[in-house]
Amino acid sequence: MSKEELLGICRESIFSGFFKSHAKGLRNYLYYKFGNENQAEDITQEAFIKLWQNCADVPIEKAKSYIYTIANNASLNVIAHQKVVLNYAKSAAKKESTNESPEFLLEEDEFKTKLLSAIQNLNETQRVAFLMHRIDGKKYAEIAAELEISVKAVEKRIHLALVELRKEFDHFK
Repeated sequence: MSKEELLGICRESIFSGFFKSHAKGLRNYLYYKFGNENQAEDITQEAFIKLWQNCADVPIEKAKSYIYTIANNASLNVIAHQKVVLNYAKSAAKKESTNESPEFLLEEDEFKTKLLSAIQNLNETQRVAFLMHRIDGKKYAEIAAELEISVKAVEKRIHLALVELRKEFDHFK
């Protein structure tokens, strides 16, 4: 191996480019998977810090999977705390004043609660693919590449997510 290959991701210019091209995707992935934006940003930063600290041991071709593994493990380590934070955030949300009728506001609140619950009840693979498509606006091929699955698998996951959501809202009155 040449000295150039050994340096790999340890070169600041390569690391900087790698960070710019993967940080947003990793942050969005963590946000969709675990539901906490601040935690997603913190863990994304931590993953890149660990990559930099261990850059000599991580080949360039394995760097993406390395940061995703580090980030996923860190998220799993704090998931119990995250559930408490999410429940608190839901209950402490401030209401804006509006000219809508109280009945409308109640129905709107019920719908939001039902929608969040329905999305939360989707299995992880469906929820991640659905949110990446609907919130991030990613195309099926982009999702497939990021999750390292086929486009057909992405189509199936999103279809099943929509079927589950429709079931939930058929009963909503």
